Amino acid sequence: MQKINLAKKLAMFSSHWDPHVVANYNDNEIMVVKFKGEFPFHKHDTTDDFFLVLEGEVTMEYENHDPVTFGAGELVVVPKGVVHRPKAESEVKVLLIEPKGEPNSGDSGREPAPKPHI
Repeated sequence: MQKINLAKKLAMFSSHWDPHVVANYNDNEIMVVKFKGEFPFHKHDTTDDFFLVLEGEVTMEYENHDPVTFGAGELVVVPKGVVHRPKAESEVKVLLIEPKGEPNSGDSGREPAPKPHI
């Protein structure tokens, strides 16, 4: 029952593609993350993927759909089972919401991030 300053939380780390949990909401983790470059194509079979851009611009690329570019104050929800990858030319700051224990890497074969609580 305390406020969370997302800018302060984002200032606590400099790594990319490394989500940090800032709060729990029901059975979900609310995380902040920094993106730069492109993540591997992947999908999540049992959950949607929620991305809210706080700062910068992300392009969400899809296997069978035109890409979507979105910026600060905009969000994209990728439906479960849809192959996608986020991409950012410059560093972008994003808020994610995922079920607890869901690996951020989906089925990409990439090692999942540890998701530390900050």
